[in-house]
Amino acid sequence: MRFGFRCTNCAKAPSDVRRWRCECGAAFALEDSLPFSREAIDTDISGLWRYRAMLPVTEIISLGEGQTPLVEVELYGQKVACKLEYLAPTGSFKDRGTSLLVSALVEMGIKRVVEDSSGNAGASLAAYCARAGIEAQIYVPAHTSPQKLAQIEAYGAKLILIAGPRERAAQATQEAAKRDYYASHYWNPLPLEGIKTEAYEICEALGWQAPEKVIVPVGQGTHLLGLHRGFRDLLEAKLIEKVPRLYGVQARGCAPLYEAFHRRPPMQPRPTVAEGISIREPIRGREVLEAIRATEGAILAVTDEETLQARDIIARRGLYVEPTSAVAVATLKQLSPHLEGITVISLTGSGLKSPKE
Repeated sequence: MRFGFRCTNCAKAPSDVRRWRCECGAAFALEDSLPFSREAIDTDISGLWRYRAMLPVTEIISLGEGQTPLVEVELYGQKVACKLEYLAPTGSFKDRGTSLLVSALVEMGIKRVVEDSSGNAGASLAAYCARAGIEAQIYVPAHTSPQKLAQIEAYGAKLILIAGPRERAAQATQEAAKRDYYASHYWNPLPLEGIKTEAYEICEALGWQAPEKVIVPVGQGTHLLGLHRGFRDLLEAKLIEKVPRLYGVQARGCAPLYEAFHRRPPMQPRPTVAEGISIREPIRGREVLEAIRATEGAILAVTDEETLQARDIIARRGLYVEPTSAVAVATLKQLSPHLEGITVISLTGSGLKSPKE
């Protein structure tokens, strides 16, 4: 193994990397990140593992994730570049992080895992565990879309439905984690290492230059954090001149990061069509806000009506995404007067996971 963890709060290193959080209650960060080297890219293979020299694992569990298209689209009178992450093997960007995480599980000799998810992360973990021969038990809110539930079960994972808000599924999983390894996509820092390769791909596709802005949906915020790490790697390697402004988008019905960024009083969360980002208390919320402010970006929020309109508009451009992904498209109406240079929108999840009724 080429990785170690350190607490984001007390800076202590765990005695065992199989611990899912620090004794102080905070999440871990990766202790060291391997430097980016353009010369080290393996051009003989495709997918995110062409960057394997910059990744902290030696085992590879892959389903061909990475190297998703970057497509120019005109939306709301503006030309933007859409990163089609929904074309990943299980239909969401989560596959980047899961490939790294499950590769690490194999290195550690883990044979059985538990995870909580609103759908996409659970489906991704179920698929990659099936690939690796690891038994997976996935806890999800009972209101999760039927398509996502069917996908999780199709991979052979044990599916456990939990009534109530998303947080109850997390509580049930943490209880189960007293017996089995908690393969969390947000507590564990390893998925960020997989997600950062999206930033590498964006800049490589643009001729080793960074876009001006990058827009992503945020719930736990791991997608944005992974991108920030990847762009920072390229800046340190002197391949780009600056890190893009990062914009995170939340649903108005559940927007704790938006409220914290704008210093507004917290609102009582409401159900939202963007189920994948309906997170009341993001574990890495402080890290997300620091990344946003460091890049001079912002956290924005959109209504469900705006989200569904945006889903339909981008579908008319040939790109079919779920509502969680469409929030990033909807926010273009707020940003359009200020779009200069190249703007990239990451389209995170397939519309087939939550089809239009």
